[in-house]
Amino acid sequence: MSIPQFCEITMLVLFGCSWPFNIAKALKTKTAKGKSVVFQVLVLIGYFIGLFGKFYTYHQTGTLSYSVWFYIADILMVSMDLVLFFINSKRDKMAAQN
Repeated sequence: MSIPQFCEITMLVLFGCSWPFNIAKALKTKTAKGKSVVFQVLVLIGYFIGLFGKFYTYHQTGTLSYSVWFYIADILMVSMDLVLFFINSKRDKMAAQN
């Protein structure tokens, strides 16, 4: 593994460490207050662009980077957090009506 690959994987792992905390908080508080759907979508787009780059390189070279798995893990966690955002937004709206 090259130094750039190691650095990229380390970045993805460190960014990925924050998502379980966000998910746990969303599950515990059951509210979307203080969350930004725009931020989550932008992060998802960034991860997808990074993943696309890895698959593009694979198509050109035939070598799939290890970091692909970390992109996928991060995408899954952000997606889960985004789903919880919409579920909790619905709860917030229902609570506001009562």
